[in-house]
Amino acid sequence: MMKDDSGTGIMTSYDVFPGIKLMYNHFQMESCFSEFRSNIQMLTINHCREGRIECEVQNGSYMYLDEGDLRISMKHHPDQMFGFPLNEYRGMTISIYLDEALGPSASIFEPFSVDLRLLCAKFCNEDRSFLMRAKEPIRQIFSELYAVSEPIQIPYFRIKIIELLLILSAIDVSEDGESRPYFPKKQVETVKAIMEYIRTHLDQHMTLQDLSSRFNISQTAMKLCFKAIYGQSIYAYLRNYRMERAAYLLRHSDDTITIIAGKVGYSNPSKFAAAFKAIKGMTPVRYQQDVVRMEHTQTDWSG
Repeated sequence: MMKDDSGTGIMTSYDVFPGIKLMYNHFQMESCFSEFRSNIQMLTINHCREGRIECEVQNGSYMYLDEGDLRISMKHHPDQMFGFPLNEYRGMTISIYLDEALGPSASIFEPFSVDLRLLCAKFCNEDRSFLMRAKEPIRQIFSELYAVSEPIQIPYFRIKIIELLLILSAIDVSEDGESRPYFPKKQVETVKAIMEYIRTHLDQHMTLQDLSSRFNISQTAMKLCFKAIYGQSIYAYLRNYRMERAAYLLRHSDDTITIIAGKVGYSNPSKFAAAFKAIKGMTPVRYQQDVVRMEHTQTDWSG
């Protein structure tokens, strides 16, 4: 269990084989600092089910995992920082501590033609990580791992991890792997500052040129890095965030819809209503009425 000012995170770990752990991860926070055993070699398989993960890679650069991504990497150092740009991440980590896993228990994998040394060389050549979209049957394996019932968890984990490693052994790295750009730390910090500026200036009209000039970054670099971090374009992020903020104000303030529209950057209430309906599926008036109706219903039940 982890907790800081930005939220909480839970990692639930299971010892599946000697030297092999499976962890369910659920974070609703900005980042976490993971400490690992010192002086070890560990092969990690990370699956992102929901949200996004920011991973620090070579030379202080960053890469990002989207929903459905699978990343295989080696860890040679004792700790690492992970970020969650959307303050939400659900996923799974399979950690293989090679010194232990290649010991007496390595014979477990021999009947299945799974060689952990070959997997490390195949996916983590020259210390680079391997990234792919999880396709069938890998997607199916993780789907089943997330849904397994508690009484049979450990034996089921064993079966599925062997199955996963066997499938990975047959993957063609050149065909199935994806090349993702790495973003330098300074660029990432600039784009995160742009995101904060957007969120705190919702009432202002802003163009990509305005943002590019204000933060001294090219529009191309800004757009590419923003989408990598947050999973959508700047305009899409701004539109969605404006509507989320408007929905909050409709629920928790006494402001008129016209005033709320102005607070989230719309001088024309009709255009605001159309944009709100496109995101929320109903007009601001209907949304507000539904909230009031729900509150009255809850009051009646509690009374």
